[in-house]
Amino acid sequence: MSGLGELDRPATPASPGARDERSGEWLVSEDTAPSTDARHDSGGPAVDTPAESPAESPLPASDARPCPGSGPVAPRRGGAVDPVKALMHRHRELCERAVDPLEIAAGLEAHGVTDRTAARFRHRDVFSLAEEMYARVPRDGDTPPRPESTPAPRARLDWALLTLLPGALTTATVVGLRLTHGQARLLAVTAGVLAVALALRAALRRGPLSRRRGRPSSSPRGGPHPGRHRTGGWTCWLLTYAALGDGLLRAAADGGPDGLPTGTADGPWPLATAPLVTLALACAPAAWCAHLLAVSVRRRLGISRGLDEFVASVRPLLLGILALFLCALVLLTGACAAALGEPAAYPGTLTLGALLLLSRLLTVHGFTHAPAVVLRAVGAAEAIALATLLAGRLPRCGFLTAPVDTLLAAWGPAGVPALACGAAALTLLIHATRTLTRASAHARTDQPC
Repeated sequence: MSGLGELDRPATPASPGARDERSGEWLVSEDTAPSTDARHDSGGPAVDTPAESPAESPLPASDARPCPGSGPVAPRRGGAVDPVKALMHRHRELCERAVDPLEIAAGLEAHGVTDRTAARFRHRDVFSLAEEMYARVPRDGDTPPRPESTPAPRARLDWALLTLLPGALTTATVVGLRLTHGQARLLAVTAGVLAVALALRAALRRGPLSRRRGRPSSSPRGGPHPGRHRTGGWTCWLLTYAALGDGLLRAAADGGPDGLPTGTADGPWPLATAPLVTLALACAPAAWCAHLLAVSVRRRLGISRGLDEFVASVRPLLLGILALFLCALVLLTGACAAALGEPAAYPGTLTLGALLLLSRLLTVHGFTHAPAVVLRAVGAAEAIALATLLAGRLPRCGFLTAPVDTLLAAWGPAGVPALACGAAALTLLIHATRTLTRASAHARTDQPC
C-alpha cells in the first residue's frame, strides 16, 4: 500500500480469509428477515413474500459461509416461499370440497379475502386467485377441466306446482267461509287453515324459497349469524293481523269490540280476506323471483372479474327483483279485492309482501338473525298499538292512546301495519343490499332450485 488512502478503497479480497463483523452482517440478505408486507388487512393468513432467486443474491453461494469471530449467520433458504400454497393449506377443506373455482372464491370472500388481499398473492382479484387454488388442488385421478360456464339452476315442475298450492287452498277456504254457517263454517275454516299451513310448509321446503345447504362457513365479520332463528310464529301473527287487525283496531277506537269475529266483513269484528288470498297467491311470483335472482347472480358470478364488479352488478339486480315482485303484488291485490268485493288495501298488503319476501330471501341464503329480529319488532309494534287502545280505557291512562289516535286520524286503521311493515321492509332491504351482494352468499347448494 502506498498510503493511508488505500485503506478505504474497495477491492476484491486476494484470499478467502476471515471477514470482519461488517462483512458478516452484509451477507444477511433481505429474504432472511421476517416479511410484514404479505399480511393483508382482511383477516387472511400472514405469509412471507417470495425470496429472491439465487441469481439476484449479492454473493455466490460458496462465499456465504460463517465468519470466524462473528455471530451465527442466518442460512439462506433453499427455495422461494409459495404464498398461495400457504393459503391453500389454511383453507384446505374449502379447496378439497370445491367443485369449481367460484365456490373457492365465495369461501375466500366469506373469510375476508378481498381483491386488495389477492394482489399481495400476485393476482389481480379473488377470482383469479381462486382459479389457481382450484387448479393446484391434488385430486384422485385427473383434474377435471373448468367448465366454460357455470350451469344455472333450472326451474322444476314439483316446486312450481307447490307454490301454487297455498293460493288455491286459501281461495277454497275463503269460498267455504262464505258458503257455510254455524258449526260447518268453523269446521271449514279449521280444515282450511291446517291445509294452507301444510301447503306453505311444503312450498318453503323445496325450490328457490327453501333454505340452502352446502354453504361455506360464515365469516366472523358480518357473515350469517350462528344458530337457528324461527320466524314461523311471528309470520302467522302478521298474517292474522292482516285479516283481523284493521277491523279490531277500528272497533277498539270506537269503544268495542262488541263480540267475537263472525267471519264476515260486516260483523262486530270485520274480517278482511282479500289480503290473505293475495299473499297466498303471491307465493308463486315470490318463488319465481327468487329463482330468477339465483340464475342471474350465478351468471354474474361467472363473468365478474372482481368483487367490486360483482357487487355493482348484483345490487341493481336485487332491487329489480323486488320491484318485479311488487308489480305482481299490485295486480294480485286489485284482482283479489275486486273478486271478493272488498276494498283494495294496497299500503298494508304491499309492505307486508315486501317484508316477507326480503325476510325469506335472507333466510334462504343463511342470514336468519336479521329477519327474526325485524319480524318480532313488527309483530310487537302491531300488538302494542292494539294494547294501548284497550289500556287507554283504564282510569288516568288516556294518554296511552295519543300516538295511535294521531295515526288513525291521519291514515286510518291501515296506517299502523303500513308504517310498521314499511319501516321493517326498508330496514331489511338495506341489510340485503349489503349481504346478498356478497359472493359468499351465493355459494353452491346441494339441492336444485
